[in-house]
Amino acid sequence: MDAEPPRRGDRQEQCAACHTPDSAYLWSNERWRLKSPPAPSGLPVVVILEPRAHLDLGDLSTMHAAELGVLTVRLERAIRSLESVAQVHVNRWGDGTAHLQQWFLARPAGYLQLRGPFMTMWDEILPPVEEHEWQMNLEYIAAWLTDD
Repeated sequence: MDAEPPRRGDRQEQCAACHTPDSAYLWSNERWRLKSPPAPSGLPVVVILEPRAHLDLGDLSTMHAAELGVLTVRLERAIRSLESVAQVHVNRWGDGTAHLQQWFLARPAGYLQLRGPFMTMWDEILPPVEEHEWQMNLEYIAAWLTDD
């Protein structure tokens, strides 16, 4: 293609993340919010960290960038501390939305075939995690962030 198609939310007034209330998020503070997909998937945890402000990765101020680093480490530790999790993959794909979304995907312990970049595809193939376990994992992660 000669020109890249626009991404969702290129204009802030059309950005879904900017217009979503905090009540739809697992955790939030004055500059960041954490959400999950609306239903369990094949992985024990999938969460998405977003800045509150309409920013993409290259738009982050030094302060936001430093906080992103600290929050990335805290989230990785929280997710990896779950008994059912062996590793955590941290990803950012820039093609979908203009509002930064950093994804955290937990590889289940013992599922060595899920190692590497194809884990996102396995997330859609595996049967969903039990609703109760999924909710408990999300509550645990939100509590970990709240206990700063």
